[in-house]
Amino acid sequence: MAAREQARHWEHPALPGVDLLRARYVRHTFPRHAHDGYVIAAVTGGVEGIGLPDGAERAGPGGVVLINPETPHSAYAGTEEGWAYHVLYPARQVVAAVAAELSAPRGTPAFDTTVVVDPVTARMIADVHAAAESDNALAADTCLRLLLARVLARHGTGPVAARGLSGGQAVAARARDLLTARLAEPPSLEQLAAEFGTSPFALLRAFKSAYGLPPHAWLTGERVKEARRLLDAGVAPASAATAVGFTDQSHLNRHFTRIVGVPPGAYQRERKNVQDVLLRPS
Repeated sequence: MAAREQARHWEHPALPGVDLLRARYVRHTFPRHAHDGYVIAAVTGGVEGIGLPDGAERAGPGGVVLINPETPHSAYAGTEEGWAYHVLYPARQVVAAVAAELSAPRGTPAFDTTVVVDPVTARMIADVHAAAESDNALAADTCLRLLLARVLARHGTGPVAARGLSGGQAVAARARDLLTARLAEPPSLEQLAAEFGTSPFALLRAFKSAYGLPPHAWLTGERVKEARRLLDAGVAPASAATAVGFTDQSHLNRHFTRIVGVPPGAYQRERKNVQDVLLRPS
């Protein structure tokens, strides 16, 4: 019998700025995408394949996956049995705050590796999940801070120094800003190139070099991010779909599930459960 896929994507009031995902995937594949914050995952079964700009990595049981913000990546089953894992998605400010307490240089820290075999760290990631799922706020917050301190001490580097943008990077950044402003009704590639006085192919090449994705794929990821914000605010999935530029709810469902790992309805129900807890009289 084929293994059943299951996933829970949620948050806990004691861990603001941190999303949690506990899942088992067999056929599901995450397309290349990027997160605003970090990915810290522990593989508990099977093998996860991770596609990165400079090649592919594999992580098995006891393996820890560390991905920096805005790093394009994909994820897929590395074996026929798929993979199971616990994932934390801490926002930049969450990791930066812990780094500051450790007297690290100011700025957004980065991890210097993607996959490490570290059963102790993997167990600590699972401990954060276990504490949150048992609604032990003190333990969840404590376990998270100890985990972040460990991975920063072992695999963290100082902030990357800011550099001036080249001509192509500057055009790509302006194109990105324009797409963000016109999320629901974006221009065509030809219109976008004309806006900045360049050719469609030159813009495509510059954009992919700067952000690891072609404009249309990057736009899909941004639409999903904005849909998440709307769902968090209580907007119905069908309304969120049209607000961000998807043709209908099924269009949102397909892309949202591929990128987030759960359907938008399930995602929103978990958020509502958290809000119910926050609003419940003590």
